[in-house]
Amino acid sequence: MALTLQFVPHNQIENLSSLGRIRKLLNIAKQDRIVLLEGRLTKEEEAELIKITMEEINAEFKGIELAIIYPNENLPDDLLQKLKYTFLWALMGNRLGLTIIGPATIVKEIKRDPNKIQLFTQLGKRKVKKLKLRSDRPTARKQKRRR
Repeated sequence: MALTLQFVPHNQIENLSSLGRIRKLLNIAKQDRIVLLEGRLTKEEEAELIKITMEEINAEFKGIELAIIYPNENLPDDLLQKLKYTFLWALMGNRLGLTIIGPATIVKEIKRDPNKIQLFTQLGKRKVKKLKLRSDRPTARKQKRRR
C-alpha cells in the first residue's frame, strides 16, 4: 500500500464555509490520504471536525489522527522579535501553522517537538482475494472417487 500525502494550500479552503472546509478535509482523509493543510482551522472547526468524524466512524472508516503546529508556541525572549511575530500573526491569521490530518488506519501516531514532527504510519492489510483455480484435469482425490 502506497502512502499518499496531499498538500492543501490555505487559499483552497479560505472561501469555503466552515462545514465546507471540514467536508473537504475529511473527504481527502477518507480516501486514505494524509492531508497537509497550510495553516489551521479555527478551534470551533477543529471541534466540529472531530464531532463529524466520530459520527461517521464505521467498519471501513476508523477515524482520523489530527495534529496542529503553531509557529508562535515558543516565542523568543527578545521584545523586538516578539513584536515581529505578533505583527506577522495578525497579518497572516490562520495561514500560519500546519495541520496534519490522516486516517487512523494509516497514521499510527504523530509526535511533535519544537524542532521536528514525527509521523508514524502503519501499512494497512490489503484484502487479498483468494482465487479458486479451476482445472479441467481431475485431482488425485477426484480420480479416487471415480474408481
